Amino acid sequence: MKDQGRSTRKRTGGRLKPLRKKKKHELGRQPTETQVGEPRFRTTDARGRNTKIRALTTDAANVTTGDETVSATIQDVLENGANPNYARRNIITKGAVIVTTEGKARVTSRPGQTGQVNAVLVDDE
Repeated sequence: MKDQGRSTRKRTGGRLKPLRKKKKHELGRQPTETQVGEPRFRTTDARGRNTKIRALTTDAANVTTGDETVSATIQDVLENGANPNYARRNIITKGAVIVTTEGKARVTSRPGQTGQVNAVLVDDE
């Protein structure tokens, strides 16, 4: 990964070596790929005193229909713009179109970060 504000090349065109490796707090984690199924959650410590609830699997979604919000059951993932293979594997991410008991809906939350699925009803075109 490139250091912030530092060029990777010298003026002469030679390559600059990294100053150091990543520190423990700079490392990332594997993404939580939330799937459709029996609800399972994992709580992890975020930086500071906060905790993060990650949804591993879930079958419930809060679907907004106009001015009211209804709890619905997720049946299937129709399409996922993040990765076409996610739709085949029933993985829910933000922006995915899911089939619920209320109809087709687009996910507006980040289930792997917030632990819940919020969605907005999509018109059938």
